[in-house]
Amino acid sequence: MKKLLAVLLILVMVFTFAACGGGGTEVSGDFDYDAISDNCESADGTYQLAFVTDVGQLKDKSFNQGTWEGLKRYASENDKTYKYYQPANANEATDDDRYDAMKLACDSGAEVVVCAGFMQETALKKAAAEFPDVKFVFIDGYPVNDANGKNLTNVAPISFQEEQSGYLAGYAAVMEGYTKLGFSGGGGGTNPACMRFGYGFVQGADAAAVEKDVDVEVNYSWEYGAAFSPSTDLQAMLSGWYQAGTECIFVCGGNMCQSAFAAASAADAAVIGVDVDQSGESDTVITSATKGLREATMFALDKFYTEAWDEIGGVSTVLGAADDAVGLPTATWSLQNYTVEQYGELYDKVKNGEVQIKADAPADVKTVDFERVTIK
Repeated sequence: MKKLLAVLLILVMVFTFAACGGGGTEVSGDFDYDAISDNCESADGTYQLAFVTDVGQLKDKSFNQGTWEGLKRYASENDKTYKYYQPANANEATDDDRYDAMKLACDSGAEVVVCAGFMQETALKKAAAEFPDVKFVFIDGYPVNDANGKNLTNVAPISFQEEQSGYLAGYAAVMEGYTKLGFSGGGGGTNPACMRFGYGFVQGADAAAVEKDVDVEVNYSWEYGAAFSPSTDLQAMLSGWYQAGTECIFVCGGNMCQSAFAAASAADAAVIGVDVDQSGESDTVITSATKGLREATMFALDKFYTEAWDEIGGVSTVLGAADDAVGLPTATWSLQNYTVEQYGELYDKVKNGEVQIKADAPADVKTVDFERVTIK
């Protein structure tokens, strides 16, 4: 598969604005996604592209938002109409709620429906089988079969090597000088992406601890993260960690970051963001463990509109460092003791396979024997 960034360079060379207006612009080296309208239907109320959110809010500053911004940007630059759906019942959405959202999108003329999150699987199987002429992009997904066990080739599953991004973040935190860390994950310990992020984070922290000859403690919890939402309970737990000496917490799970920002701000402590660069959301964010949600969405949509869907339909596309699809945003981090050059050297080792990172997290990370990390 071609490198993801090579595709993106082609995608962004020329900017065209959708008929709805509100095309984004480059702002300080980044793209102003807020300048693009959140809905762009044609005159008859139909649209070409649709997005079905995962749990949490559309503008969660994380997983949903990153995916949505990729769709909006592609549409804006390629004169496509689009709309988003948040399944009914919010964080309590059922498979039927998700299917209903997908069906509404298909009935309204969508050519491609982007579905975010592994929880979409059951609804996606039903919708993709019912609407074989519609293409579905399954972000954080895997190949799915219909009721008869036949591979649904109108579904393009795209996932990421989050363990690599988590590793880079954990390594950077310890190299920066933090020895008391925290990880707070979403999904209650059942979300594969969050599990990979967390497991990679501890592996990276352990590798840096060995290199620096220091001992590191990590508070590691899935408590209060099942709904991927902020809560007073979550904020209280994280505040307790900070008060007990935790210096930096990696929070992985949609809107959970809001609780982390509040707790860190009160304690004058640090947070590591997730999925997208969250440095602009709080002064407490020292860096973010990112994955190319926007870019992967644009990549998949471009495959459809360039008649290359066969390259991704029904086939697992896994993106990682080798595709420049995970990593830390060095232009915005606030690290003082760990240099961009040091990071680049480590990234190259991850990229070429010299540094091997385990992806399959055990149900209980405390059962793993790390050299210099103690899990609390």
